Amino acid sequence: MKPVNQPSGPHHDKHNATSNFIMKKQLFALSALLLSLFTLHASLNAASGGIELGLQSYTFRTKQFNLTLEDALDRAVAMKIKNIQAYPGHKISAKVDEKFGHNMSAAAKAEVRNLFKKRGLNLTSYGVVNGKTEDEWRQIFAFAKEMGLRDVAVEPKDTSVIPLIAKLAGEYGVKAAVHNHAKPTVYADPEFALATVAPHAKTMGLCADTGHWTRSGYDPVATLRKAEGRLVSLHFKDLTERGVKAAQDMPWGTGASDAALQILELRRQGFKGIAYMEYENKVPVAQLDADTALCADWFHRALAASDDDLRNGRVLPAGYVNEKNISKQWAKKRPSSTERWPGPSPLFNDTLSNAQFKAGTWEFVDGVLTGKANGTIWTKENYGDFALNLDFRCAEKGDSGIILRCTDISKWVQNGIEVQIQQNESKNPKYAMGAVVDISEPSRQIEIEPGRWYHATVIAQGPKLQVAIDGERVINIDLSKWKEAGKNPDGTKNKFQKPYAEMVGEGRIGLQYYTNKPVSFRNVVVERIPAKTE
Repeated sequence: MKPVNQPSGPHHDKHNATSNFIMKKQLFALSALLLSLFTLHASLNAASGGIELGLQSYTFRTKQFNLTLEDALDRAVAMKIKNIQAYPGHKISAKVDEKFGHNMSAAAKAEVRNLFKKRGLNLTSYGVVNGKTEDEWRQIFAFAKEMGLRDVAVEPKDTSVIPLIAKLAGEYGVKAAVHNHAKPTVYADPEFALATVAPHAKTMGLCADTGHWTRSGYDPVATLRKAEGRLVSLHFKDLTERGVKAAQDMPWGTGASDAALQILELRRQGFKGIAYMEYENKVPVAQLDADTALCADWFHRALAASDDDLRNGRVLPAGYVNEKNISKQWAKKRPSSTERWPGPSPLFNDTLSNAQFKAGTWEFVDGVLTGKANGTIWTKENYGDFALNLDFRCAEKGDSGIILRCTDISKWVQNGIEVQIQQNESKNPKYAMGAVVDISEPSRQIEIEPGRWYHATVIAQGPKLQVAIDGERVINIDLSKWKEAGKNPDGTKNKFQKPYAEMVGEGRIGLQYYTNKPVSFRNVVVERIPAKTE
């Protein structure tokens, strides 16, 4: 699907040159290529281990290409693809003036069933779709059951509805698959997405978009490995570059996403599910048809290939004869002058040389940062817009905090934002676990078990501040609403001498240790979010 708050970028002339080159070189091969797919498809079951190719109908969408769902199904047949994930809003056909979705009329549903039946195709998934109310979420899953779907791909911005979605998935017998777009969207961080679905493993997993992982700077193969056991389905992609916001889809096997190694990793896991083709480029329809045909051919041959051939890059796109460094052939043809996402990096290094703290108050041993005496450990660098991820563990009645954008560490209470970490239940909700201290209470008080590791995510972007604990978002506020010193927007008082609307610049990040109750942190990583994200 089109990235939320992060478009895939304008079409680049250089990419036109790339795909035109493919078209000219492969045009006469495409007819034979498509004819060969039937033979390849018939031989896949033994080699693939249950991996199937599907089509996300957004590839042949109405908005950019004026193509209907029926048009997409015809192309799926030509590429020997049996399984379809339909997106909400796809015009059904030339003769049915309705869009696919959970609000379709009975007549439209009947027409959809007929279109699939006539072509021998399976409607296996619906998405990416979201509900606005509990009733609409129920309607979505009732629709999915009625249409015989395997799963529904979802991406709720409000993570507090995740338990409801998981419950409905169990109730209706249709799995929920949480989809990820690129940064800075909610589930862009794979660790956050995995933590979100982990408590609901029986009914919920990931619809892993390997293209958006690539676009956000994550290694798609390593991330698939992390997601083992949590995959419901995939949006399978191969992009021009890693860590580039405007990276474009490429014919599979020619890009920088290690497509062959993705297949190998899925095979190692014994993944039994559907990898959906989703092409997001805005190109002429003839070029789109050529590129997607190449992708389907490559995927079918990759499923039939040996592990050794996949590992050594011997599964080549049609027309290629040299398996070495194939992506280098495209290096000069990729989008240029595109802003790269900085990758995640440790907040503190192993020696703590990039930290400032009082001697004897903190130690870093075997990957665990532990407070030994009262005091705060500070970064030496300033951070403005960022995503911070960490694991924390508190002793009984432990009290700690994450301090953000601090401009004066000697007077940090008045010059920084504190996110509360504590084990005991607070009588004042604005001091509860996950609260922005004295500013905003969490959506609910989360009980912290002494000695257990929990995961926290803090995203600060301009005036927007989000906090999530184990995948559940408990804070989602706009600091620009705190316009008066000493006063919250709801009229309650706070202890701060300047309005929090001014806390939107850069400052240092600190981890606090307080009350001589041990607190520990691990896997503390930070990612800077570029100032311009659109």
